[in-house]
Amino acid sequence: MKKQLLLAWAIATTAYTSAQTPTTDPVKSQNEVVTADKVEWGWLNPLRGDQSPAAGKLWGDRTKNEPAGFLVKFNKGFSSPPHIHNITYRGVVIQGLLHNDDEKAEKQWLPAGSYWQQPAGEAHITAADGEENMAFLDIQEGPYLVKPTSEAFDNGERSVNVDQSNMVWLHANDIEWVADKSNVETAFLWGSHDENQLRATLLKLPAGFNGSIKNLSPNFRAVVISGKVTHQFSKKDAENVLEPGSYFGAEENAKAFISTTKETVIYIRSNGNFEVK
Repeated sequence: MKKQLLLAWAIATTAYTSAQTPTTDPVKSQNEVVTADKVEWGWLNPLRGDQSPAAGKLWGDRTKNEPAGFLVKFNKGFSSPPHIHNITYRGVVIQGLLHNDDEKAEKQWLPAGSYWQQPAGEAHITAADGEENMAFLDIQEGPYLVKPTSEAFDNGERSVNVDQSNMVWLHANDIEWVADKSNVETAFLWGSHDENQLRATLLKLPAGFNGSIKNLSPNFRAVVISGKVTHQFSKKDAENVLEPGSYFGAEENAKAFISTTKETVIYIRSNGNFEVK
């Protein structure tokens, strides 16, 4: 009996652990750019066809068991039926107004620049109320599936909804990894800053910024949330203009040269440190 109990406990513990969102990313990033006008679009939930939000690939494949980043567009008035997902996802609003919560919750319309986290297994709805609505979604495993609420479960993670007005921004003087003090700011979103652990931050660059971001980890991916960035991997490369919804990845020790003409916010997901100069 004692052995049976120990075995049952071990199985339960393994199942619970496997349900937790991975804290590292085994897929090394590479130097690549996807401008907003080059995003490949399809349906987020192909079974619903044009009743589904549209989904645009930035990196990875959300239909496979791998990390992925993608854009989602919602029509005004969209409201999903209650459902769950098999994996945890995190989102940042790029355009419009979005709501993501329990079906009985009052609408909390999140404007551009807001952040939310939807745990695997938790029942919820998603709705949109802007004339044009778009968000960036980040998953650390896949595939990204929609399932009925009858399959709901608790994976130990909790939902988060942060309006952009409630973001806590740190100035460059408070940030060790900004080498040259300037008006650069950052807001921490999720993850751990322990060595080699996945984390995500919002990086706010002032208008007129002209500098670089050097990746110091095996994995670095960036999505423009607002503003506009002129980007090059080398001063000899052609310039890429990155508007909201654009993406660039960087190899370890690669440097991205960037400049702005207006205040710009970038979502950065990395498996370690990066340096802003």
